Amino acid sequence: MSERPPSMRALAKLRPGPGLELVDRPVPVPGPGDVLLRMDAASICGTDYHLFTWDEWAAENLVPPRILGHELAGTVAAVGDGVSRVKEGDLVGVESHIACWECAQCERGEAHLCVGLQIIGVHVDGGFAEYVVIPEANAIESNGLDPAVVALQEPMGNAVHAAFAEPIDGRSVLVTGCGPIGLCAVGIAKAAGAAMVIATDTEAYRLELARTMGADLVLDAADPATEERIGEATGGVGVEVVLEMSGAARALEQALRVITRGGSISLLGIFGEPPTVDLSELVIMKGLRLHGIFGRRIYETWEQTQSLLRGGLDVTPIITHRLALDRWEEAFDLIASRHAGKVVLLP
Repeated sequence: MSERPPSMRALAKLRPGPGLELVDRPVPVPGPGDVLLRMDAASICGTDYHLFTWDEWAAENLVPPRILGHELAGTVAAVGDGVSRVKEGDLVGVESHIACWECAQCERGEAHLCVGLQIIGVHVDGGFAEYVVIPEANAIESNGLDPAVVALQEPMGNAVHAAFAEPIDGRSVLVTGCGPIGLCAVGIAKAAGAAMVIATDTEAYRLELARTMGADLVLDAADPATEERIGEATGGVGVEVVLEMSGAARALEQALRVITRGGSISLLGIFGEPPTVDLSELVIMKGLRLHGIFGRRIYETWEQTQSLLRGGLDVTPIITHRLALDRWEEAFDLIASRHAGKVVLLP
């Protein structure tokens, strides 16, 4: 077992309410079936920002004190009894959802929908720290990738899950919302052979990143001409596939208006308030198929994600900032500004 210090720095939510604190904590010890990781990269997710600001969702889901962080890459520093697949020195990514492996959903191969699901960095301590303990089942081999890309696989997997809900090769695809997951979706759709990829957002900075990731057409979702331009780009037919990543009611309504009859929509964005949708006219009468997307299929989505990366999909343009852990306040300010792609902490 490699030598390690008795204590570590960690970014934690110590009490209910806005804010986080950088604290000292004992280095955790891996139990049976567990792996101790020395953290190499931990990227900030929208979920982390919700926990930082302490909105209603955060208050309902997190009980302080808790170390945050679930988009992780780390080097195995120690292993508990019974660990056989990974070994000390391995760089691994982390599946952030801890499944019970016993419920009906787990037994039928849908562990991402486990009824006893726990999320690293929400229900158990996460990786905004120098070390973290995870179950071996949640360690995903890195295949020699840059640690920041290894960490990005977790949110990228959400986009892979959404994009591959139905075949997209040869089809027109609209990505609504160009945060990091939406940007991943743009690149995934192009790599998977989509005939045309259209991206919408309200931030010019994000739209430029979408263009960098290969979008054929980028449009300001707030522009009244956007729906007409989508119609023109698709020959008046409408888009065949929508990947809804924004969680914005207006984006969903717009997507429902521009999608073709018989099209499909993958819904990944979480809505702050329930959207009002004309189901009769815009869904039922159009014969649409709606897919609710949550997390990643374990382990199918990880295999698809790594296949895309091995095949040449370059996601590094999405990683716009890399900061030391003690610059966490600057990192969260960047998230709030919306003038950043993926912000990565380097513990």
